[in-house]
Amino acid sequence: MDSQVILIAVVALAVLGFVLALLLYVVSKRFAVKEDPRIGQVLEALPGANCGGCGFPGCGGMAAACVKAADAGSLGDLNCPVGGAPCMEKVAGILGMEAAAATPKLAIVRCNGTCEVRPRVTTYDGVKSCRIANSTCMGETQCSYGCLGCGDCVAACQFDAIHMNPKTGIPEVDATKCTACGACAKACPRGIIEIRNVSGENKDAFVVTCMNMDKGADAMKICGSSCIACKKCQNACGSDAVHVGNNVAYINPEACVLCGACFEACPRGAIASLSVKGIERKVIATMPKAAGAKPAAKPAALAGAGAAAPAAPAKPAKEWKPIEVKYDAPLMPSQQILLAGPKDISNPAPAAKEVKFEDKRTDAPLPPSQLILLGLK
Repeated sequence: MDSQVILIAVVALAVLGFVLALLLYVVSKRFAVKEDPRIGQVLEALPGANCGGCGFPGCGGMAAACVKAADAGSLGDLNCPVGGAPCMEKVAGILGMEAAAATPKLAIVRCNGTCEVRPRVTTYDGVKSCRIANSTCMGETQCSYGCLGCGDCVAACQFDAIHMNPKTGIPEVDATKCTACGACAKACPRGIIEIRNVSGENKDAFVVTCMNMDKGADAMKICGSSCIACKKCQNACGSDAVHVGNNVAYINPEACVLCGACFEACPRGAIASLSVKGIERKVIATMPKAAGAKPAAKPAALAGAGAAAPAAPAKPAKEWKPIEVKYDAPLMPSQQILLAGPKDISNPAPAAKEVKFEDKRTDAPLPPSQLILLGLK
């Protein structure tokens, strides 16, 4: 009796499993999603970094977008920043298309608040994260727009293309490694990193390395290389590529012709010239010092406590010219002393001029006209 119950149960489960398997097969065939085989081919041609720099969640999304764009007739602006032009040419060959010339891009750090020009006034003792520092305090400087220096952008980069400079405290981008994926720009809580178009294989560009929107006088106190919205760069540009808005200048990469007029016109050194060779800045000899900077050292001749100060040049001796004055009334004894000669100790006193007075003396004061003539008023 027990063996029969077990046998029935096994048979029932076998039949039920077969029916369910048949049902799943029918459903899978009925609702199957056919994938274009070209997607897999394109996916193999992509580098597989899954960085998101192309604008899609990963290389799979990029491959599907390329196939869809090819069916529409053109790959358009689709570009893999990691693989570059060779990768897109291979993808275009798989899809039977021609790859369009992609505009090179580069991550730009729009801040030059180094330790020399933007002094640290406080010490951040929290978690080493720009995002946390930005949400809890203004940072270690008085600039609420500049780099916080905690290195979130460095941690976000998968290609080792950005590093913190220990001397300046500012991140620097290696143009030879940067793929313009945008991960560093997304990681920066203050948005000072911009993915922008550059020119040619050298990735040349002129960029305003400041985002301080304070008024010029306030920005000048905070940072020694801040933009003060003087509009000298805007007036010098002949291609209408530079515009000042919200108290800060911006160079439009689409209109910039790389003439360098704005670079030379900037009185603050806030505009930098970028390329794969590095970053070039204009040296400003008379750059104002930021608030909190130490005053310049005194000259060696005056630095010592016992050093004697250089003698001031001697003043030329004043020429004494006696004044002939007619008096309407006798002078008081004090006025006679004043007439004896000048009181300038730098000149030898001339011989006293003999003055004859009337026998009748009075202590009445002189009229204003006589005081003016005598130089006593």
